[in-house]
Amino acid sequence: MKTAWAAGLARHRTGRLLAALAGIALAVALVASLGSFLTASKATMTQRAVRSVAVDWQVEVQPGADPQAMLSLVRKAPGIHHAVPVGFAHSSAFTAQAQGSTQTTGPGMVLGLPDGYQKLFPGGIRPLTGATSGVLLAQQTASNLHVAPGDTVGIRLPGTAVRQVRVAGVVDLPQADSLFQKVGAPTQSQPTAPPDNVVLLPSATFTSLTAQAPAAGVTTQIHAARDARLPSDPASAFNTVTRAAHNLEARASGAATVGDNLGAALDSARQDALYAQILFLFLGVPGALLAAALTAAVAAAGGERRRQEQALLRLRGMRPGRIASLSGIEAALVGAGGGIAGLGIAALTGRLAFGSASFGTSAGSWILWYALALVLGAAVAAGAVLVPALRDLRSVTVADTRRAGRRTGSVWWMRYGVDFALLIGSWLIFRASAGNQYALVLAPEGVPSISVSYWAFLGPALLWIGAALLLWRLTLLALTHGRRVLARLSRPLAKNLAGTTAAVLSRRRRPLARSVVLLALAVSFAISTATFNATYKQQAEVDARLTNGADVTVTEPPGARTPPSAAASLKVSGVRHVEPLQHRFAYVGSDLQDLYGVRPDTIASATSLQDAYFSGGTAGALMRKLAKQPDALLVSAETVTDFQLSPGDTVNLRIQDAPTKALRTVPFHYVGVAKEFPTAPKDSFFVANASYVAKATGSDAIGAFLLDTGGTHQKQIAAHLSRQLGTEATVTDLTQTRGTVGTSLTAVDLAGLTRIELAFAVLLAAGAGGLVLALGLAERRRTFAIATVLGATRRQLRGMVLTEAILLTAGGLAGGALIGWALSEMLVKVLTGVFDPPPATLAVPGAYLAITAFAATAAVLAAALNGVRRAARPAVEELRDL
Repeated sequence: MKTAWAAGLARHRTGRLLAALAGIALAVALVASLGSFLTASKATMTQRAVRSVAVDWQVEVQPGADPQAMLSLVRKAPGIHHAVPVGFAHSSAFTAQAQGSTQTTGPGMVLGLPDGYQKLFPGGIRPLTGATSGVLLAQQTASNLHVAPGDTVGIRLPGTAVRQVRVAGVVDLPQADSLFQKVGAPTQSQPTAPPDNVVLLPSATFTSLTAQAPAAGVTTQIHAARDARLPSDPASAFNTVTRAAHNLEARASGAATVGDNLGAALDSARQDALYAQILFLFLGVPGALLAAALTAAVAAAGGERRRQEQALLRLRGMRPGRIASLSGIEAALVGAGGGIAGLGIAALTGRLAFGSASFGTSAGSWILWYALALVLGAAVAAGAVLVPALRDLRSVTVADTRRAGRRTGSVWWMRYGVDFALLIGSWLIFRASAGNQYALVLAPEGVPSISVSYWAFLGPALLWIGAALLLWRLTLLALTHGRRVLARLSRPLAKNLAGTTAAVLSRRRRPLARSVVLLALAVSFAISTATFNATYKQQAEVDARLTNGADVTVTEPPGARTPPSAAASLKVSGVRHVEPLQHRFAYVGSDLQDLYGVRPDTIASATSLQDAYFSGGTAGALMRKLAKQPDALLVSAETVTDFQLSPGDTVNLRIQDAPTKALRTVPFHYVGVAKEFPTAPKDSFFVANASYVAKATGSDAIGAFLLDTGGTHQKQIAAHLSRQLGTEATVTDLTQTRGTVGTSLTAVDLAGLTRIELAFAVLLAAGAGGLVLALGLAERRRTFAIATVLGATRRQLRGMVLTEAILLTAGGLAGGALIGWALSEMLVKVLTGVFDPPPATLAVPGAYLAITAFAATAAVLAAALNGVRRAARPAVEELRDL
């Protein structure tokens, strides 16, 4: 019996089974794909954090402790691959004879490195010119002293005479911030910048040089690299590394302090991992729920026929338990088939998007997510097919199935205004979660615990559900009370059957409203997902441009006297414009801030100035103010608050006078707020007119040159300028900065995630529009056959069907557009922490949204035309089969 029933379902209910199977397959594939991607992303974040650190631990030996004993202790610690001692000494000055004059720097640092240090820690030192061993100078030190490999430099330590050494090479220190950290000090107590002047010496030379120096000025650090296997999750890896560092400090008994660079990198990555998890919940779960709702709608489309089949079986004497088992067979077929198909789609998606069916994750994680997705598919099948069948079996009698009546009262949620309550609740939660002091992810630096304010998810969730119910209400009202309008709208297609068409639409208002809402939710999911991804991509590019300043930026070393005329030598082939930018430092009260001098008329020719970067006027208006009023000053919002400034107030800045090197007071007038500015730090800075700054300080020296290349060939032009300038300046390009400033969230192939989500969104939109309509039309073949017997022509039937299809498409697309817009605005606002800087406007991917609308429209139209084609079958044969 069960085998015959299953065979009958496959033979006579093929369309309904395949449609339900497709809905479950989409849900399973989406969960399996995004879940596997999430796990792989976390592993990628951990690996990237580990690779980004040159020296995992800097263990500083405390005064009075034995460095050799500490070195032995570190080397024996679990997980340590290698460890070497490095000497640190404070220098009062470096000197050099260059071009007939003596060059002297300010205080600096001298490091003593053992042989092979660069091989043990390859990311810590980057050779620029000359030898890679011996006496090495940092690039900025070489520039300050005007020396090159082969020249002699004098090192002056406190209490000792000047010691001459010959320079073997010039190097860059990519991780100078961590290298010269104050080991054991909290973040707020760390130096604001690494030392400008650094000399690296071989260990033997360092020992000889510091033999007579005061012990207080010389320290020893043990630089260590770990090889212990870490968990793939950044949070777990952070806990593992932090506990190992604490264990080493405990065993050192106060003789050493660990500078945990690896833990600091993982600390940042674990916050990005939580944001990746949030993106999975915000963007993945709605898609899975939508696929489940699509399956439920498909099953509901055949609800009337299922109740008739149950009534027939009961009339023939079959027990309810046996009937329930037959319903279970249908659910099992749909669940198993959809689950297997979904896993196949997920594996194919991983292969196409990431080159691996497992999305790059481990076998265990991959199998776990696939198993969870399969269980989800079974649950959806049971909820969409088996539960309604059991409910009908318990509550619907045989006599009920013979009644042609329909419900006329409103559903319970409409009577109680649940849709309005949900929308109000969504707005209240959004207001609370989008406040100025709100943080979705709270990850205190160095603290193992990390938390997510999951209640903020209620805002978008309630908006999605409430807007869907409101659209349902409005569609029901329009179909119930708008029969005259419906008749008028359907007349061009239905002709003489316009009134009948309007009556049919009004009678079928509940399933039609359900179809409209389902399509709207699918479209809103596509819109919100695409808009979020496009906005994220847009802001990542904005962040890179803000950090680098322009397509290519040439930064002069501090203290250089480079005039604006040097821009001419930088205008090589491919460069459209070179913009000089002054960079000084100024005191406002006791607060030292960066001061940028710009040429207001031409600054926008080399870099992007968005209105969102400023407050108190547009970017263009404020630049015109700087040009018209030379003493105008743009300040940061933090400075306005701290010093209670009002527009027009005089701001006296103390700036170093170039000829005398003394600080002099220069008056400015506050005219606006600069929230962001190219190459500027993210906290406090000033922007002023370059000519006014040059006149007030007696120097027009340039801090950086911003080069516009038209967005092309940045890497090639930067390489050419690097060869041309050598060690005189630092050249960076936008492509390099994108990889530097991007968080580990950006690094996990967000483009691949985008392709997954957007592809599924298109399929859901097409399925929501086409499948439900097609099944609804298939269930109404009897109605079409009777209409044909009564004299309706094929053209009139086509008009009836197309009218319904047009209403479904128009209502679904319009409702989906409104819901998607509101949801996008809310998602971007709630997930502000993902964006840096926060977006001023949303990026709308018009091409993708057009494809989604086309796919949904095409699916509905195909379903409608297929329904018309099937209605062309002779009415007598159709009625006999039904």
